[in-house]
Amino acid sequence: MKSLRLLLCALPLALTGCSTLSSINWSAAYPWNWFGSSTEVTEQGVGKITASTALDQDAIQSALSSDYRLRSGMKTENGTIVHYFEALKGDTLALVINGDKGTVNRVAVLDEDIPTASGVKVGTPFSELYKQAFGNCTSVPSDDSVAVECKAEGSAHISYLFTGTWSGPEGLMPSDDTLKNWKVSKIIWKQ
Repeated sequence: MKSLRLLLCALPLALTGCSTLSSINWSAAYPWNWFGSSTEVTEQGVGKITASTALDQDAIQSALSSDYRLRSGMKTENGTIVHYFEALKGDTLALVINGDKGTVNRVAVLDEDIPTASGVKVGTPFSELYKQAFGNCTSVPSDDSVAVECKAEGSAHISYLFTGTWSGPEGLMPSDDTLKNWKVSKIIWKQ
C-alpha cells in the first residue's frame, strides 16, 4: 500500500521531468488537479468560454465556475455601443467579456490565478517573455497608464498587455530597457 501511494505521488513528477512534448499539459496529471478543472487561456478561449459561447449572462455563468459572479454593462467603443460582462472573484475584477453578433469575441483576464496553457500569468515580467518589443509589440491606449500589447509567441488569439512607469511621450513605444521591468497586467484572448 505504501509503494502505491509513493507511486501515485511520484508519477506526475516523473512525467513532468521526462516530458519532451511541450504541447501536452502535464500539470493535469498532478493529484491536486484530478478533481476539478482549472481555468486556462488557450487558443480556443478562456476555460469553457469560447467563440461559440452566447453573449448572455446565463451562458457565461454556466461556462464559469461558481467562484465568479457576473455583472453586465454597456460602453462606447469607436463610436458604437458595446455590451460586456465583468466577472468578479469576491470584490476583485477577474475577467472582462466582450462580444458582438450575440457571441463572445474577446476576454480580458486580470486574475493572476488564470494562466495561459504555456504558464504565463498576470504579473509575469516582460523580460521573461521577450528580448525586444520590435516585431512583437505595439503601444496601445490605456485608461490609467502607458501600455504595450504583445502577441503571445506562436499564438493567433492570445496577447499580453504590459503596463509600467514611463515618462516618455504618449503613443511612443518605450525602450526595451524600460520594458524589461514591466509586467503583464492583462492576458487578452480575441477571436
